[in-house]
Amino acid sequence: MNIQPEELNNEGYVLMDELGHKELVPFIRMYLNKRSKASIFYYLSNFVIFALCVFYFIIGIDDQLYSFAERFKYFSYGLALSITFVPLHEYLHVLAYKSQGANKTSYDANLRKFYFMALADKFVANKKEFQIVALTPFVVITASLLICLLVVNPD
Repeated sequence: MNIQPEELNNEGYVLMDELGHKELVPFIRMYLNKRSKASIFYYLSNFVIFALCVFYFIIGIDDQLYSFAERFKYFSYGLALSITFVPLHEYLHVLAYKSQGANKTSYDANLRKFYFMALADKFVANKKEFQIVALTPFVVITASLLICLLVVNPD
């Protein structure tokens, strides 16, 4: 939008609510449960990924060379690997913020509650810009992992 927060009143916007950085997680939970194109896409994509994982797990159930212990080991590796994606995820948020015009970006984390966030101080985003910032890590990482899932030969 290329507007400073102080200029919003002059542009005809009305302050209805304020959201501090520490209140971000409850805000996201509230709006993720509302039906929209973005939330439907998010849940559908996660369902497809989960279904593919279950499918690959089931088709290998009769494989003598691939025991349950082996599958659990690889599942554990995947879980550990997914945690390493957190910095990449937040970095993609920052890149998206910068692509939309944000100048001052930073990172924050709460290890006790295990959440991480990318922040853009004094950046006003419209709906389209906010959706780009919110969905960029999901789209980039999910698309990359789906391509790997389809391309990599498990043998």
